[in-house]
Amino acid sequence: MGEKRDRGVVAIVGRPNVGKSTLFNRLAGRRIAIEEPTPGITRDRVYADCEWRGKRFTLIDTGGLQTEGGNLEREIVRQVEFAIEEADVIVFLVDAKDGLAGFDHEIAEMLRRTGKPVIVTANKVDSRRREEAVPEFYALALGEVIGVSAAHGLMVDDLLDRIWEHLPETEPMPEGEEVVRIAIVGRPNVGKSSLLNAILGEDRAVVDNSPGTTRDSIDTPYQWRDRSLVLIDTAGVRRKSKVTQAFEYYSVLRAFGAIERCDVALTLIDAAEGLTDQDKRIAGRAHEEGRAQVLVVSKWDLRAPEGSEASEAEDKLLRQDFARQVSAWLPEISYAPVVFISSHRRMGIETLLETAVTAAEQHGHRFQTAELNRIIEEATWRRPLSRKGKTLRIYYATQVAARPPTIVLFVNDPELMHFSHLAYLENQIRRKVPLTGTPLRLLVRRSRGRDRERDR
Repeated sequence: MGEKRDRGVVAIVGRPNVGKSTLFNRLAGRRIAIEEPTPGITRDRVYADCEWRGKRFTLIDTGGLQTEGGNLEREIVRQVEFAIEEADVIVFLVDAKDGLAGFDHEIAEMLRRTGKPVIVTANKVDSRRREEAVPEFYALALGEVIGVSAAHGLMVDDLLDRIWEHLPETEPMPEGEEVVRIAIVGRPNVGKSSLLNAILGEDRAVVDNSPGTTRDSIDTPYQWRDRSLVLIDTAGVRRKSKVTQAFEYYSVLRAFGAIERCDVALTLIDAAEGLTDQDKRIAGRAHEEGRAQVLVVSKWDLRAPEGSEASEAEDKLLRQDFARQVSAWLPEISYAPVVFISSHRRMGIETLLETAVTAAEQHGHRFQTAELNRIIEEATWRRPLSRKGKTLRIYYATQVAARPPTIVLFVNDPELMHFSHLAYLENQIRRKVPLTGTPLRLLVRRSRGRDRERDR
């Protein structure tokens, strides 16, 4: 037997609009890939972790293969080829409603050359007439054909059993290993997919200069130094007025969903275009969700001085000026470090990953209670807090959660706590503990029992 792995890989391939994303969502058990009756909606590979009868596998949805088209269609073919290369098992999805198409034979020949297990799956078999159409797909000469209805879940268990037969033997991940989930978010065409490719060192995501090329969120496992990462490339977030099609609407939701499930958000800002209201909205969403965050100034090579005569001092001054602009524009996210990169030149990528991992670690920071109370006591001694002629007393502070660090302050009267007091206390805590890249939540509660008696 060969070496056991954590999980196998299963790729779904086929022509456009045969129901690949619907089947992907059915097998994954949740709505991940965008389903829309328009050919070409899924352009990138989309990943999901699945398990069946004790075996785990990563499921990959791919763009539809077609014979004609421009550069983007050729890019889709490259993505499908990557998926096929990664896969242990290939699910070749065909359409029982439309019947056998000429290009199905071309795809079959391509898959046959891989030498990998191929499961021909006829989709949309939701009637006796469609069931009778299944045998014609034996003409592809790839073995048994399974008829399913992804939309209704019919015969999907049989398909999973066939996949299970071809999956490699797997073993669980080592206990205690923490995975850092990093979401790459930003406006359309700000360089998210280029950044993903620069990190991975391969063209994993489709890169095209048309805004909105990436419409799904793509989860990509990645080992960086001794850390296990999951990189989430997301669709560009558009203003609501520009979201005119259903798939763009769902892409916006999915981008925000990626923020919700990540540990660290890499919020990209276009160096050439500068800061926009949409940048502020995206960064603000990550802040509201309590995610760690790094502000990434992309395409810095288009903004920085060009030519070898440009000095390091000039570049440093430009970076400092841009960082000041960011801080002035996003004062509530002043804790987020600013990193300058060029995906095209692979400049700043290692620094970015180091910063992101540090932000993830600080996101899970836990204070010692004595240390925390000492910081609060020193802060209120240095600057007594009062409002409306009354003194605000903080009796006790304790951390109640991490990711982000969340502290409860027990006080004599919560109504005396002004937002400026909270800002001051946060600044004092951050002076003592460098919580790089993570928000800090301070909650205020009225003290009960003995502390209330002491206040009388």
